[in-house]
Amino acid sequence: MFKIDELVPHAGKMVLLERVVEFDEDHMIAEVIVRDDGLYGDENSVPAWLGIEYMAQTIAALGGMKRRIAGKPINLGFLLGTRRYDCNIDAFAVGSVLTVSVKCLIEEQGLGVFDCRIEGPGVHISANLNVYQPDDALDRT
Repeated sequence: MFKIDELVPHAGKMVLLERVVEFDEDHMIAEVIVRDDGLYGDENSVPAWLGIEYMAQTIAALGGMKRRIAGKPINLGFLLGTRRYDCNIDAFAVGSVLTVSVKCLIEEQGLGVFDCRIEGPGVHISANLNVYQPDDALDRT
């Protein structure tokens, strides 16, 4: 299995996912441990809107996994937007363990729509994310 930083086009503190829990061709589940590194929040919490980035990185990890398995380097993708970010909290508590799941609903010519969810103790978030990952975007080796 690949490490997260081998699947997403980010490095260092920008890699927010902890590990891949499960994946198949159209679906991935990843784990996040909410950090207190000061990048997005403070020593107690990070804002709940960061869940969009957790979801986007899980989508990127799914694409990266498929490319790695095919023997290709990972490439850049672009978050185009989200619809219906339904969130029951204002912030994630530092140290919380979250499960992020993404499922591809539509994927055509690099455009994709994903059903995304974040679950954890007292956390229930859902959204649809629209992404664009062209096959010829700048490859990252």
